[in-house]
Amino acid sequence: MLSRLSIRDIVLIDRLDIDFGSGLAALTGETGAGKSILLDAFALALGARGEAALVRAGAEHGQVTAAFELAAAHPARRVLAENELDAEDELIVRRVQYADGRTRAFVNDQPVSVQVLRALGAALVEIHGQHDERAFVDAATHRALLDAFGGMEGETAEVARLWQEWRASEAAVADHRVEVERVSREAEWLRHAVEELGRLAPAAGEETSLAERRAAMMQAEKVAEDLRMTHEAVGGPQSPVPPLATALRRLERRATQAPALIEPAVKAIDAALSALEEARAHLEAALRVADHDPKELERIEERLFALRGAGRKYNAPVDQLNALGERYQRDLALIDAGAERLAALERQAQAAALRYREAAEKLSAHRKRASGALDKAVNAELKPLKLERARFSTEIAAVDEGPEGIDRVEFWVRTNPGTKPGPLMKIASGGELARFLLALKVALADRGSAPTLIFDEIDTGAGGAVADAIGVRLARLASGVQVIAVTHAPQVAARADRHYLITKDALGGGKRVATRILELAAERRREEIARMLAGAEITAEARAAAERLIRAAG
Repeated sequence: MLSRLSIRDIVLIDRLDIDFGSGLAALTGETGAGKSILLDAFALALGARGEAALVRAGAEHGQVTAAFELAAAHPARRVLAENELDAEDELIVRRVQYADGRTRAFVNDQPVSVQVLRALGAALVEIHGQHDERAFVDAATHRALLDAFGGMEGETAEVARLWQEWRASEAAVADHRVEVERVSREAEWLRHAVEELGRLAPAAGEETSLAERRAAMMQAEKVAEDLRMTHEAVGGPQSPVPPLATALRRLERRATQAPALIEPAVKAIDAALSALEEARAHLEAALRVADHDPKELERIEERLFALRGAGRKYNAPVDQLNALGERYQRDLALIDAGAERLAALERQAQAAALRYREAAEKLSAHRKRASGALDKAVNAELKPLKLERARFSTEIAAVDEGPEGIDRVEFWVRTNPGTKPGPLMKIASGGELARFLLALKVALADRGSAPTLIFDEIDTGAGGAVADAIGVRLARLASGVQVIAVTHAPQVAARADRHYLITKDALGGGKRVATRILELAAERRREEIARMLAGAEITAEARAAAERLIRAAG
């Protein structure tokens, strides 16, 4: 509930602080005292459109701060959670209006957008007046109110969930059908591609390996003759190896006679022979590579040509051709299994549609039953409000399937017998609308309402028994939610748990005025109610009548 409202430098208000409590609070005062300014300032704090004209003359900016006590299940907590805002037991919203037209919004001193503030405001407070349309002009709101009255919020949420499930199933069917149709159009080409790539059977890294082998073989052709001649010189008939080996054996036989002279030469010749043998082995290996089969080079080149041609044809690197073939194979498998899969998805979508429609029809039947109870409850409130010839009805019409079900709900009224009923906002006049609104709110009690309700002069034009009936119903509402009523009716003020007087005081020798607010105690409250009864001159009879109203209300 609203616990505190602080206003600084807004129009005629320089500084104003009000503490509120539970129950019914009445705000009274003479016309022009600033009641509308007070509500405009409060609406600004709840996300209403700002404007530079709201800033008090001479001030750089105005500011409105509203503090709310939050219960654990308060609907505002969902908005806070969605926007990652912190709040414990108290929520403080603040709006700063600058003289240049800019505004800034804060929630518990955290800056937020006006959209977030507006969403919070809708969860925290409802403001209703004779011409206020916000809560009742939208048929979607009517549907939500009927669901709240009938305790059907859980069913409504389940219908919305089943709707989303059905939509998702239909989307899956559509996506799969598009994919199957695409693949089916390409089926002949895919079969050719799979067959061709299957015959080709490209291996990972094959292109690189073949290219390296081909390059080595082509280079070997150029050096083959030199290799053969060198091999002939090292290992052929003219090779120096046999004479060197013979000379080495002769020296080894003489080594014992002159070791110092012979052993160095023996070692050198032996090393030379080893080096020549190693060179001969390398030359033979090189000759084996160089002496390749020309047909092998031709086969390698044909293979490379085939691989690279396939890469160009399928616009893919050669190393990815194998994976491409596997993908094409899966696409072909999709054609074969696609019809079966599509049929399964269609069955799932049909089952989801059936579950949705069953739940929506069940919800619709519950709405029709609840609408009768709501009509009865609202119409029972109309006679004391001097609308005994009027009738309230909840019209439920079938609409296309949607997340809220298959119903369009709209509140209709007929103000006089024999007249044609129609939508509440179009048929009821200002005073009638306010009383219909109050009757509806009483019927809904603490269901479908924000935790704080503000009624702005809904008793205008009402007097006597009607005003008293309005006061009774506001007091009844206040037993479940916090109610703040701006009123000119003494019968309403007399039933308030708290009574606030709004005045406009002259300041600075009459050079300017400022709006003030005062919570009235017993004697001052009786005087104010007497003023509301009598007007400018308060008589003893007015005071006595005021006392009787207060006692009757108590």
